[in-house]
Amino acid sequence: MSKTETGTSPGGAEDRDEDLGAAGSQLSTAPREETTALPGLGVIGWVRWFWRQLTSMRVALLLLLLLSLGAIPGSLIPQSGADLNKVDEFRKAHRTLAPVYDKLGLFHVYSSVWFSAIYILLFVSLIGCIVPRTWQFVGQLRGRPPGAPKRLTRLPAYTTWRTTAEPEQVREAALALLRRRRFRAHVAGDAVAAEKGYVRELGNLVFHIALIVLLVAFASGQLYKSDGTKLMVEGDGFSNALPMYDDFKSGSLFRNDDLVPFSFDLKDFRATYEVSGPNRGTPRTFEARIKYTEGAYGKAKPAIIKVNKPLEIGDSKVYLVSHGYAPVITVRDGRGKVVYHDAVPLLPLDGNVTSNGVIKVMDGYRDAEGQKDQLGFQAFFVPTFDPKSGTMLSRFPSLVNPLLAVNAYHGDLGVNAGQSQNVYQLDTQHMKAFKDAEGQLLKKLLKPGDSLQLPDGAGSITFDRDVKEWAGFEIVQEPGSGWALGGAFAAIFGLAASLFIQRRRVWVRAVRGADGVTVVEMAGLGRSESAKVPEELGDLAGILYDQAPGAPEPDDVNESTVVPAEGAEK
Repeated sequence: MSKTETGTSPGGAEDRDEDLGAAGSQLSTAPREETTALPGLGVIGWVRWFWRQLTSMRVALLLLLLLSLGAIPGSLIPQSGADLNKVDEFRKAHRTLAPVYDKLGLFHVYSSVWFSAIYILLFVSLIGCIVPRTWQFVGQLRGRPPGAPKRLTRLPAYTTWRTTAEPEQVREAALALLRRRRFRAHVAGDAVAAEKGYVRELGNLVFHIALIVLLVAFASGQLYKSDGTKLMVEGDGFSNALPMYDDFKSGSLFRNDDLVPFSFDLKDFRATYEVSGPNRGTPRTFEARIKYTEGAYGKAKPAIIKVNKPLEIGDSKVYLVSHGYAPVITVRDGRGKVVYHDAVPLLPLDGNVTSNGVIKVMDGYRDAEGQKDQLGFQAFFVPTFDPKSGTMLSRFPSLVNPLLAVNAYHGDLGVNAGQSQNVYQLDTQHMKAFKDAEGQLLKKLLKPGDSLQLPDGAGSITFDRDVKEWAGFEIVQEPGSGWALGGAFAAIFGLAASLFIQRRRVWVRAVRGADGVTVVEMAGLGRSESAKVPEELGDLAGILYDQAPGAPEPDDVNESTVVPAEGAEK
């Protein structure tokens, strides 16, 4: 190649921008940062100024930062929408701090006024940024790359040579070459104009649109979500209706009719554990075998729910979250009549499923004198009892040597007072304990099949040989989760495209010189200074030079001004 030049040309950046004109414009859809004076007094002027500030990318990033900072207290401070008990405990433990948190709305961050204001402003700011940029980008896609500027020497990457080929042949070869390299190219006057890297601007727009999708998905998930738990013993059934839940939370716009109609029965629960080695007792598998039905008249289908492998029915997901044991208990009155017979779920206290709970006999019981009464039993259960240890702590999670410890009370359980009670706690305030012959609290360790006889012919309680297992399920309905996942993937794609793809333009000018020899000029321009544009231009120039080889230089050329182009030598 007889004459080449690369790098930044002499002259200031302002002069170069003036020379480039439309060729250097619109490489980005980002709005220009202009310093404008404050508007004069007037409502319209102030509204326009506020709108320009709100829809600037700087303010959008600031709001996004504030939203991230605002979510921190929502993660560190107990939230009333998640756990009221923890909020009450926090209030009791921090008498001075709790009123301040109440005024700031820190116990309900995501529904507070200040968080909602940031959220809405960010939403409006992103839309105000995206809409004009999208229309501008669509206009660029529908148009053609701008023609070559008058002086290509002022572009950051530049090379030139003389050739004996005709200008039309050079332009046709350049047009074919650039199109093979996936440039959008066309002939504009005496030059070929080409552009590539639109995916960068598309990535910018996709990233910002994905942020809006994430915001909408997060809002809809919070407003229309539902989250409930249900403890089920083997053989129990569940229907997705509000009264069937043990605990239920929902968004402010959620309605009971939004629940997905389905039901399922827990047929069997199986758990396996490591039996030896340092990980002895570590769970290996938890499986809940169920049969579920979609809708009111759907056909029953078998399914297995495992940890982290929920059952998905419509927008609902059924997770397996806990498990334990439910010994089958039989209670008889003084006449031997069965007044209670059921599997009693007990709550685990440790990894070896040492469990406790209560048994409440509310109706149907009569004492030895035939008077109506109520019974309450406190129960402590270990699936694997070790007599050598001397403690009521399980040595292994499986049912190897089950043992049940019970004590007994009678009196008023308080269930008729109109106040809700915890089914796993026994309120003995209005009850009397049964005493043994020594005047101590009546209690006994029961093996499967054993019974505890209540004094004075008051009846008995029997630990049946059957021990069932229970499973705890969490039924979650989040309508915006799919959109949130899609928005997250789109944001990653858009960010990667905007970081690793460069939008650039290339011009190839071929004109006949004063001596009748064709002069070829090639120049490239990118959105930002990058080594990729000179390297790519050098590669293209090398290929085009093979098709339009250089001609001898005139003798009067000052060779001292020639600077070889990186990657464009031939």
